[in-house]
Amino acid sequence: MGAMGQSALLHAWTGKGPLARLLWPISQLYGALVALRRQLFLKGILRSQRAQAFVIVVGNVVAGGAGKTPTVIAVVQHLRSHGYQVGVVSKGYGRQATDCREVSPGANPHDVGDEPIVVQHAAQVPVFVGPDRHRTAQALLAQYPGTKVLVCDDGLQDYSLWRDLEICVFDDRACGNGWLLPAGPLREPWPRHPLACAGQSDQTLLVVNTSGAPQPGQFGARRTLASHARNQQGQFIALEQLQEPGRLPLKAVAGIARPQLFFDMLRQTGLQLSATLALADHDSYGQQTARSLGNFELICTEKDAPKLWLIAPNAWSVALLQTLDPACLETIERQIKNHRGARLSSQHGH
Repeated sequence: MGAMGQSALLHAWTGKGPLARLLWPISQLYGALVALRRQLFLKGILRSQRAQAFVIVVGNVVAGGAGKTPTVIAVVQHLRSHGYQVGVVSKGYGRQATDCREVSPGANPHDVGDEPIVVQHAAQVPVFVGPDRHRTAQALLAQYPGTKVLVCDDGLQDYSLWRDLEICVFDDRACGNGWLLPAGPLREPWPRHPLACAGQSDQTLLVVNTSGAPQPGQFGARRTLASHARNQQGQFIALEQLQEPGRLPLKAVAGIARPQLFFDMLRQTGLQLSATLALADHDSYGQQTARSLGNFELICTEKDAPKLWLIAPNAWSVALLQTLDPACLETIERQIKNHRGARLSSQHGH
């Protein structure tokens, strides 16, 4: 789906207008498939498999850019700074390869996906991608047996991997019109009914709201852009220097769910954008995109950078920094410590 079609859907999901109503019958079929899959797990026909680590699944029930990956990075960086050995698993949405592999520095985004590259660079922990989350987790643990905490980037609705803690991310859209895909933004009905056979419970679900205005029972998160940009060689430049005399006019490029948010955040830093290019989420950055770049100084999101650099090596990338509510981070640590304590008690027969 192109950027215009994606934008039309996002707008349709804010209400129950003609397009949403047109898609409503399809959403009923989608809902039936979601319910069927849940029943297969409830009846034991499909089973969740445990990994030998504390598993945190970070995801969302609302499609399209709520801040899931920045939340993953914030959680991993916090745990790593507090002495935990952490690894990340992901399916690597949009990748062309189908194997299970570690994401190495300088990896090709077409092989591992764009978001895993961002996580690996920002968090500096082992990141593995693969089509099966449990097998991917097993591969990571085999390579890094000291890993105590696994963070799964996305996968709230993938019950194949048992989870000890879940973090569901919302933004200013909340649940939109409250309908399931494609008539609305929901991947599953919300509020949900926890699937205990996959490790879900109300007590192990944390809800993070990145809008800056969390609802009761939710943790807040603050999102800002970094004050500098980075190029492919790892060199940094202050954002204001991109406006210095003699430089080419600035064009912002974004292949994310809500490109306009990125453009607005750039302008809020004081940057004057001469042009913008909104692409579909996870755009492949092929020849058509290359032809549309023009003669500009380019600036993009961290997520876009690995693919944009393949066709525009001189582009600049700016990071989205997300700060989680300290109470949220404390709750995560408490859950991990309680899990360890329960496991030790059971080992000693108490």
